[in-house]
Amino acid sequence: MAVWSVYLLECADHSLYCGVTTDLEARLVKHNQGTASRYTRSRRPVTLAAVRENLEKSAAFKLEYRIKQLPAGQKVAALEKSQG
Repeated sequence: MAVWSVYLLECADHSLYCGVTTDLEARLVKHNQGTASRYTRSRRPVTLAAVRENLEKSAAFKLEYRIKQLPAGQKVAALEKSQG
């Protein structure tokens, strides 16, 4: 069974992007190459702002949805708080 991660990227324009993956390092490389998402393609480089790892697929997608519903100022704190 795959282990999933929810990640939050800070883009060059200081906006945030939230995503889900099973291979965080490869996904970050793809974002910085401009091949992972249309949103981050024009906002490179991106850096990892926060991550929540070791989730089951269902939990990862639910957490991603909840994070995406929040205002930008609350996203990093919410993802870090979900660690507990």
